[in-house]
Amino acid sequence: MISANLQAVQARIELACARAGRPKGSVQLLAVSKTFDAEAVRQAWSAGQRAFGENYVQEGVEKVQQLLAAGLAGIEWHCIGPLQSNKTRPVAEHFDWVHTVDRLKVAQRLSEQRPPELPPLQVCVQVNVDGGPNKSGVLPEQALELAQAVAALPRLRLRGLMCIPEPAPDFASACAVFGRARALFDALNVQGLALDTLSMGMSDDLEAAVASGSTLVRVGSAIFGTRHYPAPA
Repeated sequence: MISANLQAVQARIELACARAGRPKGSVQLLAVSKTFDAEAVRQAWSAGQRAFGENYVQEGVEKVQQLLAAGLAGIEWHCIGPLQSNKTRPVAEHFDWVHTVDRLKVAQRLSEQRPPELPPLQVCVQVNVDGGPNKSGVLPEQALELAQAVAALPRLRLRGLMCIPEPAPDFASACAVFGRARALFDALNVQGLALDTLSMGMSDDLEAAVASGSTLVRVGSAIFGTRHYPAPA
């Protein structure tokens, strides 16, 4: 099932690219494996998927270690959940990417804690592009200052922006919100930041994200199925 779902999502991405006049392969698929076990990741890996996103640090680190011990090669691990400053060390030590940098303190700790034998940690600044009151992310008007500060840190490489806007009622509304993120991305590049990654779009809105310029979509349920979260204690 996971293999067939991956093919279906890739087909959606390719069709969205074609409709937007974008070349095939211009949008990367990040398979969001949070709450699913290492076996689900292994099945996706066997089907050719290599980039996986995790929201919860401890759960993600356990999967990284399990699959490394199992000999699965070439996996690229992305931390895509809110990141507290006291959780930065395991992320700096085990992940390849962090999409959710929204405070300089978090970036500084990631930089300090990234092991010197590993490549630089690839990071995105998370932007609260639509002003959602319960959303993480720096405000758009503060993004340039934070991005410039992050870009200057050692052991990190600033790659771009990430956003998780509130669900939109229709395609045009989703494109309008994603378009704000694309405009900010372009504005930061004008300032000389040389960003190449715009992380936006999920299972329900990837077509609008691709139409608006996303270079990486984060898809979980359309690949792995419905998530079952543990009941609160």
